[in-house]
Amino acid sequence: MKKIIFMLSLGLALVACNSKKSNSCENPFLCQYDTPFGVPPFNEIKPAHFIPALDEGIKRQNALIDSIIGNTVAPDFENTIVAFEFSSELFDRVYLTFENLRACDATDSLDAISETIVKKVSQHSNDISLNSNLFDKIKQVYDRKDELNLNKEQLMLLEKTYKNFVRSGANLSEEQKAEIRQINDRLSLLELEFETKVRNENNAFQLVVDRIEDCEGVPQSLIDIASETAKANGLDGKYVFTLDRASIFPFLQTAKNRDLREKIFKGYIMRCDNNNAEDNKQNIAEQVVLRTRKAQIFGYKNYAEYALENKMAKTPEAAIQLLMQIWKPALQLAKQEASDIQQMISESGEKFNLEPWDWSYYAEKIRIAKYDLNEEMLLPYFSLDNVLQGVFDVALKLYGLQFVKRTDIPVYNEDVVAYEVQEADGKLVGILYLDFYVRPTKGSGAWMTEFRTQHRTCVKDEETSETKIVDVRPVVSLVYNFARPTADKPAFLNLDEVSTVFHEFGHALNGLLSDCTYPSVAGTNTPTDFVELPSQIMENWALLPEVLNMYARHYETGENIPNELIEKITESKKFNQGFINVELLAASLLDMAYHTRSTTEPVADINKFEKDEMQKIGLIPQIVPRYRSTYFKHIFSGGYTAGYYSYRWSAVLDADAFEAFVEKGYFDKATATSFRKNILERGYTDDLMKLYVDFRGHSPNVYPLLKREGLK
Repeated sequence: MKKIIFMLSLGLALVACNSKKSNSCENPFLCQYDTPFGVPPFNEIKPAHFIPALDEGIKRQNALIDSIIGNTVAPDFENTIVAFEFSSELFDRVYLTFENLRACDATDSLDAISETIVKKVSQHSNDISLNSNLFDKIKQVYDRKDELNLNKEQLMLLEKTYKNFVRSGANLSEEQKAEIRQINDRLSLLELEFETKVRNENNAFQLVVDRIEDCEGVPQSLIDIASETAKANGLDGKYVFTLDRASIFPFLQTAKNRDLREKIFKGYIMRCDNNNAEDNKQNIAEQVVLRTRKAQIFGYKNYAEYALENKMAKTPEAAIQLLMQIWKPALQLAKQEASDIQQMISESGEKFNLEPWDWSYYAEKIRIAKYDLNEEMLLPYFSLDNVLQGVFDVALKLYGLQFVKRTDIPVYNEDVVAYEVQEADGKLVGILYLDFYVRPTKGSGAWMTEFRTQHRTCVKDEETSETKIVDVRPVVSLVYNFARPTADKPAFLNLDEVSTVFHEFGHALNGLLSDCTYPSVAGTNTPTDFVELPSQIMENWALLPEVLNMYARHYETGENIPNELIEKITESKKFNQGFINVELLAASLLDMAYHTRSTTEPVADINKFEKDEMQKIGLIPQIVPRYRSTYFKHIFSGGYTAGYYSYRWSAVLDADAFEAFVEKGYFDKATATSFRKNILERGYTDDLMKLYVDFRGHSPNVYPLLKREGLK
């Protein structure tokens, strides 16, 4: 997932040449960072620094905007569009750092100032986007765009800037602007509340197992972690399993005790749906109404129409059409998988019907029977260190990148490791933070984010008065939630987690290899249904035999994974794909159901709405959507509103794009260079379909995806 953090712009330099100087001050945000590569000085930043620095950032940006408005020279691309693009240097520095820390290290001190900061940011955003004098200057430049002889990136920045103002309400009446301002302010608080409640519910649940006998079937590595978790919670001699993915999903897959599987599964799917202080149902109902009303103020029937207008899909109808192309064969396959599982249950002498908490357990039994393969026999070959080395080696072979561990770079938590990323010739590419392990202050899931976006800026040396254009390299962060190593064993990853490492690393490459001038169109600042292409295509390399031989080694002996295991992994790739696609597509269609509503009457019963929508598409009762409404952070707090379809849309792109590597060679230099030059480096500097066709030579086809996942 690409963590989408709202910013006024992602610029980190002023349009006027920055003076190359150092200064001293009590608030580190107000200084030039005196750190390696100019990364944030996390060791100096305190919660008390954020609000004063944010206030100063708002003050400085307002002053720069006033200078744009007050400029008596006719507005042009440089003095208006570029000036605005780089007007928020301090503001962005503060807010981006705050949002990233709150997502992955949300201490009580940060939580205490979150609402204040969110209110300030929302007000500042509204003040800018609804500023008619600023918009008038931008519009004057936009109306002359055909006369300005702009290059493609400049034209895209102009288009994006103008349309962002229009889509934020610049053309509305004063009465409508006031309503939009109220809606935006309220939504920002609701999204913050939603995410906080999910984190609280996730942390609150514990499955406490008293007896080792009740852990029958569970891998020893997971039992060891559960034992250590129990000790940390003052429950010596017991075993604690949690709702973190590294705990719950292996437990559901292996635990023989059906009652315990049901208990932990229901704990997971009932998060924020327990009619208590952490319940999110009213929050959802209000968010959906506000979004619908917002879209209708702008003249759209529903929020999905508004949201998708500037995406690759363009319309909700196009997105739903693609989803249904995959849904029909996926549902048919899932029904067959359910039948096979029910048959196994019956043949084992059991008298119950298959329930959602049974699926993973019996699917694993079928996989063992069919392929003689289980996670327990694979884990020793997939230590976290080995998998990380594997993804580094793939990046080296594809793009010539090197990863140099640095201990002198400040990090925001002791779990975090920093790397300097270099080209083959040693040239700096960027800085990469890796944050692997579960902790209570971290949100669930995995994501990529940035502390600094790649861009170019003008730097002026105060002593010589010389100026030069500098390529400001990115500072990228990958956040995961893997189980920690135990006292005597490293952290192990299952195959799904291995794919997650590669997936997020694809986002990192997109940010690191960006080669753009303007931050708003650089790197991962693309629509959600394109941004998942670089991440999802990387998953294709994770389990290739050639790649497994590069990194899958036994953590004790160092021996390569046996060829017979590689063959079994390859043979089983299409296993359970009906279930995987159906749960993902169900969540995508649930998202669309909420955001294609054309009424501003609130959903009276969130659970009934969800159930009715799933019945409409024929979801079988043995499968639950990947995200139920009350913990669906992607769409209610994560920036993928009316956009969760993006994962399947991008999957069509990635499957078709990877065929180029299948045809030419998995590490073919010319193909890798073309993907880098046309996709990874380009950001949103041109029409996205054109960028794709420039790489692939034709428009994407859905068939490679259906073939890859056994749906055709």
